Amino acid sequence: MAVLSIQSHVVYGYAGNTVAVFPLQRLGREVWAVNTVEFSNHTGYGSWKGKALGGEFAQELITGVEDRGVLGNCEAVLSGYLGDASVSAAITEAVGKVKNKNPKALYCCDPVMGDVGRGFYVKPDIPDIFKKVLLPAADIVTPNQFELEAITGITIKNTEDAKKAVNILHETGPSVVLVTSFREKDGELSMLASDKKEIYKVTTPEIPLGKGVAGTGDMTTAVFLSRYLETNDLKKTLELCTSSVYRILEISYNKYKDKGETALIELDIINAQQELCSPSTYYKAVRLN
Repeated sequence: MAVLSIQSHVVYGYAGNTVAVFPLQRLGREVWAVNTVEFSNHTGYGSWKGKALGGEFAQELITGVEDRGVLGNCEAVLSGYLGDASVSAAITEAVGKVKNKNPKALYCCDPVMGDVGRGFYVKPDIPDIFKKVLLPAADIVTPNQFELEAITGITIKNTEDAKKAVNILHETGPSVVLVTSFREKDGELSMLASDKKEIYKVTTPEIPLGKGVAGTGDMTTAVFLSRYLETNDLKKTLELCTSSVYRILEISYNKYKDKGETALIELDIINAQQELCSPSTYYKAVRLN
């Protein structure tokens, strides 16, 4: 079975499909990658080359895959950074085609819009497209704290705030919500996962990543989706995902920490790939309800 991943792509470094495809493959999934953006590097560097490829191009590629008669072998559609509003039509069309051939297939939407401290970094029309079109169609959604606040209008200062926001998001359609990061106290970061029936939280030490690391959310969503498809167990999925992501970030930080606080850190995912399969540090989830 395969995952159809509709995301951006960079030549150098890790973001979008560049960082999502490898974890999915390393965890045993076939991946059909449709690139919505082709950039030389992620935009955190301040300059880049390349362009958004647009929704029509994505639809053309997906139609070509459909022509092969293989959409019934797709168990999930994954989407992330849009680049252009027209890509949303390609995503919804792809989800409809896949679910027509395989009704059990899941749609996992990472509503990439911005982050704490950085604000929005997408075009002004993108947030409404996530709210009104893509999130209601999704089975799994994976916002970070900033995105969850933007979607629900709730300021998240603690776990109770996060739970309220997650419940509001559930009401719009998704059956599974993963909050990929939120800060409740200094020195710690948490991830939270809910399937309406159960809600779990995992907390880890916060790694001093300076300006942050591009692609972390893309990687987290890919690992979570793969583990959920594998286990269908929310608690185990959250624990495995958090443990893998934390260790990869820790290894990446250790590689770059001597270059100074202003250095941009790239994910060292190739050297840390064993952490995807068998994380060497395991973080347990706590049930909140």
